[in-house]
Amino acid sequence: MRKKTTALLLVVVSAFAAGCSNTPPPPVVSSPVAQSSTSPAKNVSQIVVGVDDIAGGYNPHNLADSSTVTAALAQLLLPSVFRKKDDGTPELDRNLMRSAQVVSEQPFTVAYEIRPDASWSDGAPIAVEDFVYLRDAMRDQPGVVQPAGYRLISDIRPGEGGKRVEVVFAKPYPAWQSLFTNLLPQHLLKDAPGGWQQALEGSFPAVAGPFSIKVLDSGRGEIILERNERWWEKPAAVDRIVLRRIDQAGMAAALRSGNDQFAMGRTDATALRQLGELGPGVRLHTVAAPKVADLLLRPVGVLADAQVRAGVAALIDRSKLIDKGVAGGPSATLRADAQVLPPSGVPGYAPTIPAAGAPGKPDPQKAQELLTAAGYRREAGVWRKDGKSLSLVIASPGQQEPYAGMAKELTTQLVAAGIEVRTITPPPRELFSTLLAMPVGGPAQPLAQENATSGVGVDIAVVPQPVGGDPATVLASTFGCRPGQQSGDQAAPVVPPNSAAFCSQALQPTIDAALTGATPLPEALSQLEPELWRQNVVVPLFQLADTLAIGSGVSGVTPGPPLVGPFGSAVNWTRGAK
Repeated sequence: MRKKTTALLLVVVSAFAAGCSNTPPPPVVSSPVAQSSTSPAKNVSQIVVGVDDIAGGYNPHNLADSSTVTAALAQLLLPSVFRKKDDGTPELDRNLMRSAQVVSEQPFTVAYEIRPDASWSDGAPIAVEDFVYLRDAMRDQPGVVQPAGYRLISDIRPGEGGKRVEVVFAKPYPAWQSLFTNLLPQHLLKDAPGGWQQALEGSFPAVAGPFSIKVLDSGRGEIILERNERWWEKPAAVDRIVLRRIDQAGMAAALRSGNDQFAMGRTDATALRQLGELGPGVRLHTVAAPKVADLLLRPVGVLADAQVRAGVAALIDRSKLIDKGVAGGPSATLRADAQVLPPSGVPGYAPTIPAAGAPGKPDPQKAQELLTAAGYRREAGVWRKDGKSLSLVIASPGQQEPYAGMAKELTTQLVAAGIEVRTITPPPRELFSTLLAMPVGGPAQPLAQENATSGVGVDIAVVPQPVGGDPATVLASTFGCRPGQQSGDQAAPVVPPNSAAFCSQALQPTIDAALTGATPLPEALSQLEPELWRQNVVVPLFQLADTLAIGSGVSGVTPGPPLVGPFGSAVNWTRGAK
């Protein structure tokens, strides 16, 4: 009897201690199983979402990882200081923050107050270290999404045990609310093997959102998300969300059968027609993505000569490239005819492409005049100078579409016009973080072995470029120099400030003035857009867009804010009557 009484007393004492302790409970750890099953357990509500692919990486700050599934996971798993409302304006996310405000103009300083209970799923607090980690990476790492605002930060000061963050800027930055979205767990990533470039390559070591990852099975093409039991705010209405890989041909069938409750992905004309045939039970929306498909005629190597660059641009049939890329899908109505603003999701867009003298329609006569003036002669159908053929390397991110298909079309056009072309398809991370970040200027870089891409100088890249967020930041990130950088004509090689390797000392003061608010953006663009077209460095093609197809078996799903998408409202999704 005494043993039973003692045991009971120990249980009561332990329970009392656990109830009174301020120590967070141990992290909820889910181990992926070798063969996952998406069949929901009894009384478990589940929503299945069809997506293009689930392949990693999942770092929303890396250009190489840009995808529908990466954007979805960021909204479901990662904390942000501000989020967009349905009208596109930023709103403080009080799930994470107590406040965020400008506290000084000289120097420009913003103070952030993080909620005391905001923590990662392993129990570590979300704190100043996470802000510092993201700032450092965005400032220093190649191939990141819109780094210009982070490059203005001169200091980050901690306070209140790391829950107060004071960010000091070297110059005023009106778009400061666009910073510190999708914070990452510094304590788990700072010393991880592979560093920043491998961060979130295959999964998330910790999360701080309404869902957590139960299973990530790239072989089966499934990511299973479950309600995050360590989430300190409103719990998700549904127990489980499954992101399932599905191709365009299977999208309509999965919705018709009810296997998928909704789908979001790239569609061509055939897939759109099949979805339309499902009738009123499936609602269709075009969701414009925060990226534009571009040609980057990088001013390095042979294309550093403005005449050669303009001559090559005059050989390009832009309309054929656009037709190849959109394939009759929703991007067909989102032709990008401006250098900075995308055609959808951002106020103020208007075409700025010149009626003549800019990339668009092929002009062989103009190309001949320009290439001849640059010292080239067409011999046996090939443009040559000093006995060497005019040869270009065209790169696209792996076999990703629509970029790979457009790269092939561009190759066909240039070869037919007498230019030798080598097409490469390096993995996206190698392309954005290595090849497009190789030092330029100074002595030419030697080509690597024929069967490798590492070290190859890329002349033309067919890639997505980010256009979401603050337009002045897009301008500075796409076309601006790094702080203190000189133009790329000096003898010593320099790391490119952007994927296009473009830096103009003549244009930089206007770019800086737009970024800091000294010049209104419309005024700056009226000066910059004509010159950017004349540079023949970035040839915008079209804005990427997904088709969102919502079946009758789900409630609460909407297209979401502009350039953001539907996943930010996932806590409110429920299974509806079929």
